[in-house]
Amino acid sequence: MRSIIGLILAGLGAFLILVAVLLPTWVVGQVLKFPLNEYETATLDASNASYFNATSLSEKTGVTMEATYTIKGNASAGNSSTAVWNEYSYVYDLTNHQPVQQMTRTFAFNRRNGQLVDCCGASVNGDTSVRQTGLVGYVFPIGTQKQTYQVFDTTLKKEMPFVYSGTTTVRGIQAYEFVENVAPTQVTTLTVPGSFVGSSSASVTLPEFDAEHLIYYVDPETGALVDVNEQQSTTLRTSAAAAPSLVLFDADLIATPASLTQIVGLDSSGRNELNLIQTILPLVLGIVGAVALVAGIFLSRRRHEDLGELDDVSREVPPADSAHVAVSGDARVPGGTRASGDAAVPEQAVSPEQAVVPEQAVVPEQAAVPEQAAAPGPGRHSVRRAGIVPGWDDDTAELTAQPREGDGPDGTGSRSAR
Repeated sequence: MRSIIGLILAGLGAFLILVAVLLPTWVVGQVLKFPLNEYETATLDASNASYFNATSLSEKTGVTMEATYTIKGNASAGNSSTAVWNEYSYVYDLTNHQPVQQMTRTFAFNRRNGQLVDCCGASVNGDTSVRQTGLVGYVFPIGTQKQTYQVFDTTLKKEMPFVYSGTTTVRGIQAYEFVENVAPTQVTTLTVPGSFVGSSSASVTLPEFDAEHLIYYVDPETGALVDVNEQQSTTLRTSAAAAPSLVLFDADLIATPASLTQIVGLDSSGRNELNLIQTILPLVLGIVGAVALVAGIFLSRRRHEDLGELDDVSREVPPADSAHVAVSGDARVPGGTRASGDAAVPEQAVSPEQAVVPEQAVVPEQAAVPEQAAAPGPGRHSVRRAGIVPGWDDDTAELTAQPREGDGPDGTGSRSAR
């Protein structure tokens, strides 16, 4: 039983050690993914912002804006490798209580590395012809590296480089800083009344230019954004180098303290889960597995050692016939001693009643008393040692030492008469 328990413990220990090795490597890659059913809201605000109000056909300056970004996952459209999320962003003028702009977006991406996938009804503002490529932007790869990543820009509708620019700390979390710098780039053209841009013409068509300076702070372990700073300017101008003719949007949006607390809290929860799988569980399982393996090997070895000791004892025990030889096979040796299977020992003293009748008094028909009538010699000790073997006992020796039938006081071979 001890050997069976030892084998079970050894097998369990080896299995636990294997799991401890696989958890931070293969298992993490299979289990740790961005969720299908995500729901998150973030709020950014800006002061001293400007924009063109289409309702009043006037430019608003020095206003306070609030931008709300809502992400909601579509679990039924995703699968084990791809997630599908819907985004809705809304910018509001808190000063004049007027809507500024809004955007809708549907995107599918790899749940492990954040790379966009062209499927599942992906669109920008309902336009499914826009092909979204590169990183999704709201998440970076799990295990983000210090390198440049190509991230999809919803304004420019193409990939743009986010360059690693250093490491910082956000609410106690180490974060990598990635920066996107976009010089004034034409994205489309827009026709407006000439009076809006100081022209005498009834209407004027001018290029629309977009310029951006975005800073994303990414937790390298989880790939989540823990802080964001979005500075964007959209203007109408005759060329990239020319002065703006009309400001359509200009704001420096920064995450609010409340949103930052919420985002950091969610990221901390993800970090704890990651730490549990990558560090704590492998360590605990590794220690338990090692203890079980050592205990199993120890029990198995003890079992083999015990069997070896029993085998040695069995070899020391003489065969059954040796007991009879040890008792009845004694021989006399000179000097009044008797030789046995163990050693020569002195002849035991004979009582007067057992003394041998002088040889001259022995009648012809009488014979000497058999030798086995003497007291047991060293063979008795041998019989007792043999008694430790199951099935053997001391009665065998006692019976062997008794006189044969016909011997004794009434027998013809008696040495003395009682």
